[in-house]
Amino acid sequence: MSKAKRTALVTGASGLAGGYMLTHLLEQGGWDIVAVSRRKPRIPGDYRHIAVDLLDPADCQTKLGPLTNISHLFYLAITERPDPGETVSANANMFFNLVKTVEAASPGLEHIHLSQGTRWYGNHLGPYKTPTREDDPRHMPPNFYYDQQDFLEEFQKGKRWTWSVGRPHAVCGFSTGGPMNLTLAIAVYANVCNALGLPLSFPGKPGAYTALYQCTDAALLAKAVAWMATDPKCANQAFNITNSDLIRWQNLWPKFAVFFGMELAPPRHINLARSMTDKGPIWEKIVEKNGLQKFRFEEIAAWGYPRAQMSRSGRRVLASVESCRGDSRRYSHCRGRCRGRS
Repeated sequence: MSKAKRTALVTGASGLAGGYMLTHLLEQGGWDIVAVSRRKPRIPGDYRHIAVDLLDPADCQTKLGPLTNISHLFYLAITERPDPGETVSANANMFFNLVKTVEAASPGLEHIHLSQGTRWYGNHLGPYKTPTREDDPRHMPPNFYYDQQDFLEEFQKGKRWTWSVGRPHAVCGFSTGGPMNLTLAIAVYANVCNALGLPLSFPGKPGAYTALYQCTDAALLAKAVAWMATDPKCANQAFNITNSDLIRWQNLWPKFAVFFGMELAPPRHINLARSMTDKGPIWEKIVEKNGLQKFRFEEIAAWGYPRAQMSRSGRRVLASVESCRGDSRRYSHCRGRCRGRS
């Protein structure tokens, strides 16, 4: 007898993490999938796409209220606003509106996964304790991850469904849908430098150039999230997720220069958020010359993100105290190896 299909709702499906999550579920099979995002994902496959304004409770109810068979909700959406207070309220309310709508409409809901990141540990505020562990004390609010998780834990009390939280560091992958993508930002920066006849220099601070750093492969993250959402032993826990290998930019940057056929220059700290704002016309010429997909330059990268990631000295290392209680296979999140079910 064949196993009944589960129904997944994936938010942020046109972005980096959400796009890889959508791809993984399609490849895994056994899922009916609803992809929620502003733009339809450029991912082939059998799924339904719904464009929803998650900040609008009425729009959520109108478009997602009729979905009565969602079994798994994968929340991988995020928004950044110029004002920090607006960023906090917008991300919190998007999550609140979605969870309330889906939970009310789908009596068979089994699991809600919330994707977070190292902002939980205060990565955006400056130096913090490393290696980080999931049970580390919180920093002084505000932090929308705290708002989201506190709501999720309280809202779940007495319910049959469970939750999980993933905390990756610097998610990397091949995607044009998510502006917070370090891989894409580095590639665009290198091509712009090349077009201007400049050598490739590390644009961050000297301390960041030599510091230990970690990344999370978006494909690995998708596998880990699917595992957390479907293994009962992982219920109601948070997990750090990284690739396991530690890097230093000083070792990678020469390899980037070779890859792009550029001369390597010493690090030179610049404000990417300011320096890249007027490079749209240069990027358009690069797109035309190489026959690339046409996106508006401001959609390619949120330059404040790579600027922040390359400006922080001190090691950025995650560890894990959670490895799915009672599971002898031990899916290793902090080490990033898929030793368990994918």
